Amino acid sequence: MRVAILTGGGDCPGLNAVIRAVTRACVSGYGCDVVGVRNGWRGLIDGEVVHLDLERVSGILPLGGTILGTSRTNPFNEPLGPERILRTIRDDAIDAVVAIGGEDTLGVALRLGDEHGVKLVGIPKTIDNDLSGTDYTFGFDTAVHVASQAIDRLHTTAESHNRVMVVEVMGRHAGWIAVMAGIAGGADAIVIPEFPLTVEDVCDLVERRAGRGKRFSIIVVSEGASLLWRSGIEQTVTMSAETDAFGHVRLGGVGSVLAREIEEITGYETRVTILGHVQRGGTPTAHDRVLATRFGIKAAAMVQEGAWGMMAALKGDSIEAIPLAEAVREYKLVPRELWELARTFFG
Repeated sequence: MRVAILTGGGDCPGLNAVIRAVTRACVSGYGCDVVGVRNGWRGLIDGEVVHLDLERVSGILPLGGTILGTSRTNPFNEPLGPERILRTIRDDAIDAVVAIGGEDTLGVALRLGDEHGVKLVGIPKTIDNDLSGTDYTFGFDTAVHVASQAIDRLHTTAESHNRVMVVEVMGRHAGWIAVMAGIAGGADAIVIPEFPLTVEDVCDLVERRAGRGKRFSIIVVSEGASLLWRSGIEQTVTMSAETDAFGHVRLGGVGSVLAREIEEITGYETRVTILGHVQRGGTPTAHDRVLATRFGIKAAAMVQEGAWGMMAALKGDSIEAIPLAEAVREYKLVPRELWELARTFFG
């Protein structure tokens, strides 16, 4: 059997750990040939396939990014995209594809399986942790670690200068990074898409702290959070109106707008730090390395079992196979109980 591996969407700490695990399990455990697809679905469309063996994946466990490259290519928006993928699969004698990605990459995998009969299994990857069907995705722990470290560092400069610090973190649809990093870093307010605070609410929290002699505050905001005012005005902040192949606008800048409003309303000096892509770069945490490895081993076993249209998922402490349709049906949002826990420490 020849197994192809691809990584799609944004890069993510732990991708190389998955590639290593799938390759080692398929080659050493099942006697399969393994190939890597360059740049996600783009590589299958254009026929960019490279051989993977034990030597090629040696030493990549702690590396960030992906040795295969990635892209946000949507085959269903490309001229004859699915047909060209089928041709590559036929020409390179590929028997199965392991697709590693988030809702967009796995959504494509689901369609290719359902509509074109491609034999695929999925592995959940997103630092946003917003894929349904799995308790956690790899890459999330690293992103939270980076964000909480940044919050720790900003605490000292905020307190030294009596400033309000607004920290913008990633999270398009869900505020998992903001909530978890905010709790870990002791944020004084957290603004996320699921349970939005108004700008006035945030300012009230800053004023409340000042009334207790705490003349500095740390505010964490998800890039996908809308800004609300008590008047009913709502603003979504984007860096560009252009959309990618999956219809997503480029987010970023909500932290800057919020910081400006806080300073104008409260009069307190306010600064903003946008963490951006630093959250998804660099070496993965030990937790993400282990989780990614477990996902990879499970995916290799699913290929051998012919569990097509399924995804490896973390359920409690077990890795199980679930339908891809379940994973991409809806976004996994921050639950109210976790939000209420975070709110305990606001202000």
